[in-house]
Amino acid sequence: MSLQTWELLSYIVTVFGLPLAIVSFMLEQRKERENEEEEVYQMLSDAYTDFLKLVMTNPDLKLRSQSSIGQLTDEQQERRYVLFEILISLFERAYLLAYEPDMIGKQLRRWYSWDDYMREWCERDDFRELLPRLLQGEDADFAKYITRLAKEQGKVGTPALIEV
Repeated sequence: MSLQTWELLSYIVTVFGLPLAIVSFMLEQRKERENEEEEVYQMLSDAYTDFLKLVMTNPDLKLRSQSSIGQLTDEQQERRYVLFEILISLFERAYLLAYEPDMIGKQLRRWYSWDDYMREWCERDDFRELLPRLLQGEDADFAKYITRLAKEQGKVGTPALIEV
């Protein structure tokens, strides 16, 4: 091959090959990012499933029931509080790992499932009453987010809720 042929081939590679390589690299990066997000979502989902198993091992607390259970013993109150601490920790982790202000597509759909879980728990009077105490030391943005959800799910202006 002559020098001109090699030069022509190098131009073709530069004009077509380089942009194709860049696009291919960007698509691969996006796919990798989506896989990482899916892994995080799966890890969080597994942790929530583990939490629900803990709830099932404490049926006397009726944490999956919407009806009030009446007066709890000191020991039951302590177990309920610890379970709520675990739940808040899990919700905060989900918020920090999965929430972004301008989400779209799969990322937004994944977040909506966590938002639904948080709203479901915020419907409980006992959870909302303990929320200010549970949020002490937690991420400020997360505390604002879940406090807003609690106000939306409960009675607006519930005295137990404080602005964070």
